[in-house]
Amino acid sequence: MHPQIILEACTELVRLTLKFDHPTDAIVAKFFRDHRNFGPRERATLTDTVYNVLRNKLRYDHFAPSGSGSKERRLAILGFAAPRAFLEGAINEQELAWIKNIDTVKSHDLLDRHRHNMPEWLVKPLKEQLDSKPGAGFWQYVESLNDTPGLDLRVNMLTDKREEVAKELTKVAITAEPMPYSPWGLRVTGKTDLRNLSAYKRGAIEVQDEGSQLLALLVDAKRGEMVADFCAGAGGKTLALGAAMRNTGRLYAFDTSAHRLDALKPRLARSSLSNIHPAVIAHERDERIKRLAGKMDRVLVDAPCSGLGTLRRNPAIKWRLTPKDIEDMAKLQAAILQSASRLVKSGGRLVYATCSLLKEENEAIALQFSAANPDFKMLPVGEVLTQLKVDNAETLCSGTGQEGSSGLEYLRLWPHIHGTDGFFAAVWQRK
Repeated sequence: MHPQIILEACTELVRLTLKFDHPTDAIVAKFFRDHRNFGPRERATLTDTVYNVLRNKLRYDHFAPSGSGSKERRLAILGFAAPRAFLEGAINEQELAWIKNIDTVKSHDLLDRHRHNMPEWLVKPLKEQLDSKPGAGFWQYVESLNDTPGLDLRVNMLTDKREEVAKELTKVAITAEPMPYSPWGLRVTGKTDLRNLSAYKRGAIEVQDEGSQLLALLVDAKRGEMVADFCAGAGGKTLALGAAMRNTGRLYAFDTSAHRLDALKPRLARSSLSNIHPAVIAHERDERIKRLAGKMDRVLVDAPCSGLGTLRRNPAIKWRLTPKDIEDMAKLQAAILQSASRLVKSGGRLVYATCSLLKEENEAIALQFSAANPDFKMLPVGEVLTQLKVDNAETLCSGTGQEGSSGLEYLRLWPHIHGTDGFFAAVWQRK
């Protein structure tokens, strides 16, 4: 396909994406449904161009005024995800001179905002957390956001063994290595389409970030127990919990969105699990929740959050959020955690988790809950993971920052340190 056609399509897709009225993946998917003339290579170029623009928006906004044509075209040229020779076939001499001039600009000569490409309200809290970590500071984190995340798989341990699945994938030229932390996980090198693989069709594997797998592992769900995934969504962690329970007991998958739970149905059909019971609830105080109060052995609260831990995959999030959104989110998270805690029986376990990087959604919520609920004792995550035989568990943890803190109270995962999305978790046991 001619380079000019590809660049024009990139320009239009950038224009649609920068409205920020829908998630990027949904915008891209609709664009390809409406434009079926693009093959796999063209779709990859279009998609990667859009994500380049979102990741580097402030830098590209800085350079764009010196170019020509529409702003969306200039941004598309700056983020164009194809060889330079291909791009040169789509632009005029003025644009070529402009882009070559930009090539001479060194990154370290730019202002910080054009290097980190983040809203200023987000930079301060991240720097406060990361610059206190030796060798793992803010700029290392920023660099990691340009890395392409690996494809993480969770092996369905109810039906298959990790080593055997890895060998099966090798036979179809897919390299999959055991994950460093999750005992259920395989990490695939490069991009691949899993949908036509036998292992996928029969439910032996599911796509799930290693950090998300560790959240499910922390629940430590066992055979025959009563367990609730309070904010189940599409059910990735629910399926992991069901397999850990060896398809016994009763596992409730609660969510306020029927649409999200609908996405669980085909995954559940592949999983060989029959102990999962999806249920739509109106809110965290739903009557169904009240009837189950004090009956659950384990409750996972994977709370709605900002999603800032997924910036490698979803860079548009940082441009859509505001500090007010975080404030509102924290109020909702506290309310959901408090309501979910009522389900936990004496001696039962409660896990609070997010895929956020901000203390307001993480440590602050955990400390607030502990202070208001003396009948719940916090379990140091480092000790829980060590008991679960997770290697180097202490490297996955952070502390409360309070006097006497062991530094192992919370799960705290960072992309540039652990190779996962950003995750947080706290664990309590009811007295």
